[in-house]
Amino acid sequence: MADQLNILSSGQVVPTPLHTEVQRSYLEYAMSVIVGRALPDVRDGLKPVHRRILYAMYELGLSPDRPFRKCARVVGDVLGKYHPHGDQAVYDALVRMVQDFSSRYPLLAGHGNFGSVDNDPPAAMRYTETRLASVSYEALLDEIGEATVDFIDNFDNSQQEPIVLPAQLPNLLLNGSSGIAVGMATNIPPHNLGEVVDGLIALIDRPSLSDESLFALIPGPDFPTGGEIIDTKGIHDAYRTGRGSIPMRGITQLEEVRPGKGRQRRTAIVVTELPYQVNKAGWIEKIADLVNNNRIDGIADIRDESDRDGMRVVIELKRESQPEVVLNALYRQTPLQSNFGAIMLALNNGQPRQLSLREMLQAFLDFRETTLTRQYQYELEKTEARLHVVEGLIRALDNLDQLIDILRNAPDGTTAKVSLRDAFDLSERQADAILAMPLRRLTGLERQNLQDEYQELMARRDELQGLLGDRRELLKALKKELRSLKRKFGDERRTRIQTEAERREETEQLAEILAEHQEEEVVLEFTHKGYVRRSSVRAYQRRQARQPDTVTEVLQEVEDTTLQVATANTVQELLVLTRDGKAFTLTIGDIPQAQRQSKGVPLVNLLPNSVESSPEAIAAQLVLTEDVLAHELVMLTRQGRIKRALLSEFQNLTGRGLMALKLKKGDELAFVTLAKAGEELAISTSGGRLIRFAIDDENLAVMGRTAQGPQALRLRKQESVVGCVRIQDDSDCVLMISAAGFAKRLPISAVHLGSRGGIGTQAFLFKLKTDNLAAVLPSPANGDIIFITTQSRSAQIPVASIPRQGRDATTAYRLGKFAKGEKIETVMLTSLVDNESVSRNSGDDSEE
Repeated sequence: MADQLNILSSGQVVPTPLHTEVQRSYLEYAMSVIVGRALPDVRDGLKPVHRRILYAMYELGLSPDRPFRKCARVVGDVLGKYHPHGDQAVYDALVRMVQDFSSRYPLLAGHGNFGSVDNDPPAAMRYTETRLASVSYEALLDEIGEATVDFIDNFDNSQQEPIVLPAQLPNLLLNGSSGIAVGMATNIPPHNLGEVVDGLIALIDRPSLSDESLFALIPGPDFPTGGEIIDTKGIHDAYRTGRGSIPMRGITQLEEVRPGKGRQRRTAIVVTELPYQVNKAGWIEKIADLVNNNRIDGIADIRDESDRDGMRVVIELKRESQPEVVLNALYRQTPLQSNFGAIMLALNNGQPRQLSLREMLQAFLDFRETTLTRQYQYELEKTEARLHVVEGLIRALDNLDQLIDILRNAPDGTTAKVSLRDAFDLSERQADAILAMPLRRLTGLERQNLQDEYQELMARRDELQGLLGDRRELLKALKKELRSLKRKFGDERRTRIQTEAERREETEQLAEILAEHQEEEVVLEFTHKGYVRRSSVRAYQRRQARQPDTVTEVLQEVEDTTLQVATANTVQELLVLTRDGKAFTLTIGDIPQAQRQSKGVPLVNLLPNSVESSPEAIAAQLVLTEDVLAHELVMLTRQGRIKRALLSEFQNLTGRGLMALKLKKGDELAFVTLAKAGEELAISTSGGRLIRFAIDDENLAVMGRTAQGPQALRLRKQESVVGCVRIQDDSDCVLMISAAGFAKRLPISAVHLGSRGGIGTQAFLFKLKTDNLAAVLPSPANGDIIFITTQSRSAQIPVASIPRQGRDATTAYRLGKFAKGEKIETVMLTSLVDNESVSRNSGDDSEE
C-alpha cells in the first residue's frame, strides 16, 4: 500500500505517503522517550518522573520535619496531577529514590520494606510510607517558584509543574542515573558530594583548570555499596570522553573460622562489600553453581551472615586451598569483579549529549548562576517594594498629628487616601499601607521596629544590587553556598580506588603464588564431542601406554575421539573462540583435573552461561604460549568473511569475554589459524575452489576486535567455506578431502597467487555429483589424518598414502568404504594435535 489516508475531523480525506507518516510518527515517539522519559536533565539530574514525584511531595508538605505519609497517597497525587502513566512505574521510581544501596544520597526517606540488596521486592505502596529527605528538600526544592525556574502546564492544563528544579547541587553526578532511550542509553555513576563540590569550586576559581588537576579533586565514582575500583584508565576515559568501562571489585578479607565442633580451624574469604548493582543472593547462587560444576575448586562452604549491621558473606575454604588462587577465580568467574559501563549522556539545552566531567560541571554552574540571578532579582524586587512601603509608614509616623487630623476630617477612605498622597507625597501603595496600619503601630516600640526593618532592608538591597552588578560577588556567594551544603551533607568516600602501585604489587604477588603452588606441566585433550581432559604428563603417558590404538585405517565405530592434544602450564591461559564470534580465556589451572577413567568435562560448561550449551558452540581453542603469542590470529566465517587480529588483544579477558568478530545474521565463525605477515593463506570452498593470497596489509590488514572483516573470496549460490591453510613455503601441499571420502594432496604451486576477494581456482573435481569438499588441511609427510563420519565411525590414514595430484586430476584416493548416505563430518591431522591446530575442521553438507 503506497499511501495512507488521513481523515480529518471535518471529514476531509488527505492522502499521505506511508513512509512519511511512519517516519514522522516514529520520530515523535523517539523524541518523546528521549526527552520526556528516559534521559535525565543535566541541570537537576532528574528524569520527569522523579521531578514530578519530588514536586508533588513538596506540594503535599512532606518536609523532613513532618510525619511520613503513605506511598499510595503520593503515587496517586503524581498520577492525577502530573504523570499519567502506570502506578507501578511511578512507585518503582519512588522506591529507588529511597534505597540507600541504589542512591548515593537518597532523595526520599522511607518507613517500611523498600527492598534489599538481595533483589527482594519492596512491599506494596499501601504499606510503605515516605517523606522528603533533607538533601532533596534543601538542595533541590528550597528555592522552588516561578521566580527561579520556569513552569509549564501539566497534561490536562489544570496544574502548573516546573520544567526543572532549582538544584543547588549537581544531583546528576551525586546519584548518577541510568536509562534506555531509543537508539541511545545513559549510565552515569554516583559520586562523592564533597569531592564534587571541591571540583565545582576549583572550576569557579580557575575555569582553565587542567584535566589532571580536576581528576585529582574528583578521583572517581563513589558507589553507595562501597567496593573498590581497581583501574583508573576507565575512569579517565569516561571523564574525558563521556564513555568508559570502570572495573569494580568487592571488599574481601581473610579470617580463620571454626566450621563446627571438634573440627580444625579453616581459612575463609569474608566479603563485606559488593560491587555496585550486584545482587548478593544471585552472586552466592552463582558461586554454588560453579562449585557444583567443578569450575571453581577449593571452596568447602558458603554462608550468608549478613544482618542489619552490614554485609558478611563467609566463603569457607578447604584446608589445602590457596586463598589467593580461589579469590582470583571468584574475581574472574563471578560478579565479585565486574565492570561499570559509564555512558555520561544527558539532556543539555533539551538535546541528548554525551558529556565529559568538565562539561557536566560547567553546565550545572551555568544553570546555578542563572537561577541565583533570577532568585536575587526577584528578592531585590520584593525588598524594594517593602522598602517603599516602610518609607511611607515612617513618613506618616513622623507627621502623626497631621495624619490623625486628615483621617478625622476625611468623609471616606477614598478621600483620606487622596489627602494622604497630596499631604505627604506618597504613592498609592504607601497610602494603602498607612490606611491599613493598625493602631498598635503608633506605639514607640513599633516605630522603632519600623526603623530597624528599614535599616535591614536598605542593607539587603545594597547587598543584592552588589551581587547582581558584580559577577565575582555572585560567584563568591555561590561558593559560600556550596561549602555550606558540603558541611551539612558531605560524608566520607565509600568506594576505595586502588593505586597503580597497589595494582602492580597485587599482580606480582598473585603471579608468585601461582608460580609457587600451581605451576605444573599438564596435557590437555580435546575430543570430538567437545570434552576437555586435563592430566599430568606422567598420567597421560601411562594412559597412552595402557590403551591400544582405537583408531585404524579401517572405519570403526567410536564413542568419542581425541582431536587435539596440547601441552601447557597451569598458569597459562586457554583461548576459546565460539561460533558466535566471542572470545573467552580460561586459566589452565582452573580446568578440573581428570580422574582415571574420566572423559573430562564439556569445555562449553567452563564458559559463562551466556554461551550456548552445545559442543558445536565452540569454534576453536588454543593455549596462549609465548610461541603462539608471536603469531597473529586469522578468523574465517562460514560465509567467507575474514579478519586478521593481534593475539595480544585476547589475553587476560574478564569472565564476560569480548567480541572477537562481528558477524552478520546467519553467519558463524568457522575456522581459525595462526599466521605471520609475509606468509600466505589458502582458502577452499565446498565447491572445490581454492584461493591463495599473501598475508599483508594490502590484502588483509590487522583490525580491531569489533570489526567485521572483508570478504575473503566470492562464493557461489549454496556454497560455503570449508577451511583455510597457512602456507609457509611454495613447496607446501594442501590436503583436500570431500564429504564422500575422496582425497588428494595438491601442490600449492598449482594454484596461482592472487589477491583477496577473487573467485579462486577450481582445484578439486568431484567424482559424484552430490559430493562436495569437506575439509582442506596442511599436508605434512609424516602425519596422519583422523576423520569421523556422520555414523560415528572413525579411521586413521597416513598422509603419505594419499597421492599428490594436480588440480585437473579426475580421480582421487578413496579413504575407506562408506555406507550408503555416510559422509565425513570432522577431519583432524594427528601431526598437528598441538597448539598449532586451533580449528575444528568440520564438514559441510551443502552442495555446489
